Amino acid sequence: MPSALSSPLLLQPPITAPTLNLSPLLPLRTLATRRRIATRPFSPFAVPIRATVAIEKETPENERPETFLRSSDDVLSSSSSSSPLSVRARFEKMIRETQDEVCAAIEVADGGGSFKEDVWSRPGGGGGISRVLQDGAVWEKAGVNVSVVYGVMPPEAYRAAKGDVGGNSGAKAGPVPFFAAGISSVLHPKNPFAPTLHFNYRYFETDAPKDAPGAPRQWWFGGGTDLTPAYIFEEDVKHFHTVQKQACDKFDPSFYPRFKKWCDDYFFIKHRGERRGLGGIFFDDLNDYDQEMLLGFSTECSKSVIRAYMPIIERRKDTPFTEEHKAWQQLRRGRYVEFNLVYDRGTTFGLKTGGRIESILVSLPLTARWEYDHVIFSTDPFFFFFFGY
Repeated sequence: MPSALSSPLLLQPPITAPTLNLSPLLPLRTLATRRRIATRPFSPFAVPIRATVAIEKETPENERPETFLRSSDDVLSSSSSSSPLSVRARFEKMIRETQDEVCAAIEVADGGGSFKEDVWSRPGGGGGISRVLQDGAVWEKAGVNVSVVYGVMPPEAYRAAKGDVGGNSGAKAGPVPFFAAGISSVLHPKNPFAPTLHFNYRYFETDAPKDAPGAPRQWWFGGGTDLTPAYIFEEDVKHFHTVQKQACDKFDPSFYPRFKKWCDDYFFIKHRGERRGLGGIFFDDLNDYDQEMLLGFSTECSKSVIRAYMPIIERRKDTPFTEEHKAWQQLRRGRYVEFNLVYDRGTTFGLKTGGRIESILVSLPLTARWEYDHVIFSTDPFFFFFFGY
């Protein structure tokens, strides 16, 4: 974790405006030479965008149902007869409660904005609730979505869900019936000194593939919470990571170092050679612990989001800033867009299974910026931290 940081990430920052008091912020190591990051050609074929429609088209609903689960899923637990509700049912309950709590906290911080809500369902079961607050006083765009989805994955979507880029490890020959439930949120504040937050927690099950009847059902949990600032303050970074560690330590002291590294490795923009932000925790395909324990862990992480993030927003949302600070934030958001569209597994999975496009792309900021041949100076304190030179 870096020490105190006040300059922006990766690219050359604008001159700090005199209205902002940066005296509490400490300097970082700098380098003496000027470096240019090589421009790499972008291929439109790097991102497959044609969806294989494997789940039914959504239908708009006027009211939120009590549950999106099929009736056969919400009574008995698949793992323990002593549990009154299935893991599917309890996970859905948890993500819907978390959505309500996070949305309420966001509206309070905004002081006037309110969420637009879309409820949707599918004829064969499943559905979701998408909520977006846009152009508020504090939030440029805040999206908090929950979904419960049944469908059949083509083999390439199964590989995307499992992160099997090469197509060999764990791939199945035929279409794979699946169940997925999750909460996903990206919060983009207006103020350049207030960081973007992403969190996502999900539960996934696959049934036997159609060409392999009798194969065992597989299940796994995934998720994480990560912070992406344009300007970094030491107290914010320490607070955020402390909350992540506390949530992990309640279940296993090895979780935080393991999932922090996983987060750093996952949110890496390969074609830029840059990290997307300052990390947090990330885990996926997690099924090597007791199912009840992992359900509890996912619940604890979800409930920690407000405690980890909202104190930072309260500290930074009214910080004075200039147009130059805003332009820098837009450049950093361009990097955010690049990662989500090129590398993010959730985005890839949604596009390949014919998911609801508005919900899939709600993570993108309202505005972003790209400058041709922008040069990174090695005297930028973030150059050392993010490139490791």
